[in-house]
Amino acid sequence: MRSHSEWFPEALLSLLYVPEHVAFNSPAVSCDCLAHVYGNAADHPDRVRRYPSDMTDAESAAVRPLLPVPAWFQGRGGRPEGYCHRQLLDAIRYLVAGGISWRAMPSDFPAWARVYAFFRRCREHGLIAEFHDRLRGTVREREGREAEPTAGIIDAQSVRATATVPAASRGYDGGKKVPGRKRHIVTDTLGLLLAVAVTAANIGDRDAAAGLLMRLRRLHRDITLVWADGGYTGSLVGWCRDKLALTLEIVKRTDDMAGFVVLPRRWVAERTFAWLMNSRRLARDYETLPATSEAMIRWSMVTRMSRRLGRPRSAGRH
Repeated sequence: MRSHSEWFPEALLSLLYVPEHVAFNSPAVSCDCLAHVYGNAADHPDRVRRYPSDMTDAESAAVRPLLPVPAWFQGRGGRPEGYCHRQLLDAIRYLVAGGISWRAMPSDFPAWARVYAFFRRCREHGLIAEFHDRLRGTVREREGREAEPTAGIIDAQSVRATATVPAASRGYDGGKKVPGRKRHIVTDTLGLLLAVAVTAANIGDRDAAAGLLMRLRRLHRDITLVWADGGYTGSLVGWCRDKLALTLEIVKRTDDMAGFVVLPRRWVAERTFAWLMNSRRLARDYETLPATSEAMIRWSMVTRMSRRLGRPRSAGRH
């Protein structure tokens, strides 16, 4: 099994969060995030953790080494942050779990504009994708798997969009009779997210799958097999074989099946959609930009994975 030092390239290892405990800027702080250690977070009071979405101490300890470092820490511009990273993470988790608007952020969190600026910076610079992928690798290793998967499951989900979604990025799914957007995902066999794309709901599954699978192949070179439902049949199967050296295997219902039947492999992606719908911000699509919708999906999965890492391992698990 590959360790994280083998999985992450050396270029990325330099971006890992500082693991050592060092002297704090303030003599009395309760957090060891970079904003407290080197920044100005100690100027702001700590908050009492009272919401179900807040990280536990065990979660915080598990995810802290996996956070990308900010640009100012590497001397690449910007000023040291003035708000605790754990508080910012808890604020975003609260928003995604509770489905609130940015301006409805409770007063015990940093100001909503500060939280949104942190969220936008993570989205625009790919930091949330990097953080999410590191968490996924850690969860897989904890479950006794290789950090990098070799197989995946692709599926799509149509969701209604609110008035905040512009007409240019929304459509109507005639099959599901849903006006709004469509989420296209690829998961591993544990149901953890590998790739995601958000499109207008009128975009066909096969049309969106080509770009999504190309991205999957670029990000995960070890993957050789992807399971899919009958909506992905046709020329896409041959295109994946010839262009991506990828086997797209269609899992179909047989003629003797009646009513609801759990189909092999396909249920894994359906369960991931169910996980996402537990986050009220994802019950509908509220986001102006599809990229923001994709970021919200990753933040939802970050919460689920960090919860798993924060739980004590049951006896007999290796």
